[in-house]
Parts: sequence; C-alpha cells; structure tokens
Amino acid sequence: MAMIDVLIAGAGPTGLTLACDLARRGVSFRLIEAVPGPRPGSRGKGVQPRTLEVFDDLGIVDRVLAHGRMAMPIRMVASDGSVTTVGVEPPRPRPDIPYPASLITPEWRVEEALRLGGAVEVEFGTTLTGFEQTGEGVSAAVVNDGVTETITARWLVGCDGGHSTVRKQAGIAFEGETREEVRMIVADVAVDGLDRDSWHMWQHADGLVNLCPLPSTGVFQYQAAVAPGQDADLRLANLQAVLERRTGRTDIRLHAPAWSSLWRANVRLAERYRAGRVFLAGDAAHIHSPAGGQGMNTGVQDAYNLGWKLAAGAPAALLGSYEAERRPVAAGVLALSDERLARAIEQQSIPIHRDASTTQLAVNYCGSALARDDRDDTAPLRAGDRAPDAPGLATAEGERRLFDLTRGGRFTLLDFGGAPASDGMRTFRVVADPAGPGEIADTAGHLAAAYGAGGRTLVLIRPDGYVGLISDAGDASAVREYLAGIGSDAG
Repeated sequence: MAMIDVLIAGAGPTGLTLACDLARRGVSFRLIEAVPGPRPGSRGKGVQPRTLEVFDDLGIVDRVLAHGRMAMPIRMVASDGSVTTVGVEPPRPRPDIPYPASLITPEWRVEEALRLGGAVEVEFGTTLTGFEQTGEGVSAAVVNDGVTETITARWLVGCDGGHSTVRKQAGIAFEGETREEVRMIVADVAVDGLDRDSWHMWQHADGLVNLCPLPSTGVFQYQAAVAPGQDADLRLANLQAVLERRTGRTDIRLHAPAWSSLWRANVRLAERYRAGRVFLAGDAAHIHSPAGGQGMNTGVQDAYNLGWKLAAGAPAALLGSYEAERRPVAAGVLALSDERLARAIEQQSIPIHRDASTTQLAVNYCGSALARDDRDDTAPLRAGDRAPDAPGLATAEGERRLFDLTRGGRFTLLDFGGAPASDGMRTFRVVADPAGPGEIADTAGHLAAAYGAGGRTLVLIRPDGYVGLISDAGDASAVREYLAGIGSDAG
C-alpha cells in the first residue's frame, strides 16, 4: 500500500479535529480508533469560546451550537441552605469576540459534529500495536478484527489519550502524579423532580454533588466528590444515597446510569511533544483536572496548531514551532488547574471553575519564532496574539465579519494602505468604497480598532487564526521574508 501523509491514532475530539483540518487541505491520512464505535458518555462537556472559533473555521460550529447551551447558569445551594445563582446574565457580545461564553454540550456531541460535519471516516476497532521510524516515515502495525496490517506514513500523531500507546512506544516520559485523595463519580443519568434550567450544585460536609442538564439529551451529568474512605460504587443505589445525603432531598430520583466512570486526579505533562516523525496531541501530551473545562479544548487547539504545519509540507521551522508553542500553553493550564485542584482537596469539593481565565481567548504565541512585528511592548495587539474578529465589513458582495472572510485555514493579509505584499496571497485591502474582490470597507471602525491599525499597517494572520506578523510601517518585504523563512507558499 502507498505511503500516506499522516496516521492519526485516536478519534476523540483531538484526533477528529486534526483529521478535519487535514481533510479540507487535501492531505492524505488515516484515522484509527481502538474502541469498536463512537464512545458513549458526556465526559468533557464545556466547549470554550476559542474552541468555538476553531469549529467556526472548520465549518461545524452551527452543528455544535445546535446541540448545546451557551452560558448555562449555576445554582449553588450552600451547606447552610442558602442559594446563589451565577451566570444568569450571560457575558455581553463584543465586536472582536463572536462567542462570549462557554457552551455546555456532551463530548459525544462534539465528536459527532466533527465526524459528520467534517465528513471524516474513522476506522473503529483498529488498534495500534507498534511502530518503527526511518528517515522517510513511520511503519505502524495495526490490528482490526484479528488481522494485522502495516501502515506506512510520513508522520504519526498520537491522539490516543492518557494511556497513549504512541507516547509510551516513542519513549516520551509523562511527568506528573496521580492523586488518589481526589476522586469523583461521573455518570449520565435520567432525573425526575429537577428542572433543566440551571446547573445544580449542593455543598455538604461530605463533599460537593452536582447535576448538570445535558442539552440535546434527556439526561443530566451527575458528579460527586469521593473522599478517601467514602463509597465509590458506581451503581444506582450509591449514587442515589449520596445525592440524598448531600442535598437533604428525597424528591429527586435518579435512574440507572447510561454511562458512569470513577475519575481520579491525574495531572501530567509529556516531557516533549515530538520524537522524530511522531507527535503527541491532546490527552496523550497533557492531562488536567476538570477545573474550568480545559482538557478537551486544549487538545482541540493542539490539533488546530499542528494541522496546517503538517499540511504545509512540514518545513522544519513550522514543525519545530509546534512543541515550542503548545507545550507552554499546556503547562500553564496544568498550573492553573493544579492550583484549583489543591483548593478542591482542601475544601472537599469538585474542582469546577468558570471565569475569564478559562475561555482560552488569551492564549498567545507572542514568544514564538513565528511572531514578528515592529510594535513596542505597550501595544494591545502583538504578533502571536489571537487574531480578533470584526463585524461590519462592507464588501462588493455584502456585509461580512472578518471571521467570514478568513474562514478556511489559509494565510490572510489585511492591508490598511501598504503596498501589495505577495501575488496569490488571500489579501483584503481596506478602502473607503469597495468595488471589487478583496476590497473591504471598515464601516464601523471595528477592524482598525481591533488591530490598532494605522494608515500603512499590514497584518498577516496565520491559518490557525493567530497573528503572524504586523508591520505598522507597511513593509511588504517583511511579509514575503516571513513566509519564505517558514517555508510556506501562503496557501
């Protein structure tokens, strides 16, 4: 069989995102998954604003939004019986942020949207058993229904979770610890006697218990902290007993779980993200506590960062930037979730947190070799930052948002008055009266405000929606040199 470009091991949200990105770029790949079919269970249920922007670019955000709920309120009942509800008023929309709040939706819905919306074929029931590397590629042995096949690929990406076979066989250490003192029962249950208007939480001396209605389903996600010495039985009788004891209510009735799991605090980070022609992404590279719903989202964005770099022909400058950009992000998320996990241990609670620090909109690559600008340190937007959106852009075809124009995962040049930088590059020139293709009018001034643009500014936006280069001097040669330096044809 002919060599393919990429073999992806693991078809969770990370592997599926990578597959969708490669598919739209015409990159050959195979996506294998050891389990026999789509995984049941809600598991991760929070989709952050930055991830929604990724899904927007991939063309599946409407499908994801249709099966979720934005900014679900949280109703907290304290141990003294007092009730506090937060999040009743969702964050106000901003011109530069089209999705201002996180979305609650079960993880299986996210996977479904990626498979269907991206028209991605998953080879379920196919297990990677081993691989060997050469200077030209990877030779991987996989087994399906007892039959062994050898797949040869230029690159192997391990998206196969915390117990990653790819990571282990690549000899990459997974540094961190498992904290047995923090455990949590997680289950999907039907519930009688409780409304679906809020995420319900109850504090108790024994620990927190909560029931979160899962949009587009008839069930709730049940979570209960399990301290050392407490019963961690996943059967219905124990779930019901824990709920009654901690809520003081007997009118809420649970039904047998459709899915259940005992979660243990496992906080780890791969020593490196690459070994030759093998890369790691998602839980194979980092495992977090559930504080703030960061794990699935961080993995999706790993894949989004890596996809265009592999598709660009894998120049060394781009491949080297993957670990340099993404590992510090995971380390930062781990530090944040670890702090909240420590607090949860102290307070005998579930490490749930939701605030501006969890949206992932502030993630940036400002220290990356792929970030260049001629601005000073006080500028509110620098190369390496997330490229903000802007509504109210008039084009010859009608009004658009910037994200409408940049969708598709290509380099995009915003020209606020500088000389043309490159033939063949997707370029939008800001003019007073757009008359032809590639001309836009910033009718409300949102675009210039978001990018701090002057009359000569050039902004190069990377395929993954981050600013690669800014030249307020309008230096077109800097754009050409940037692209040449990373070995990209700007496609």
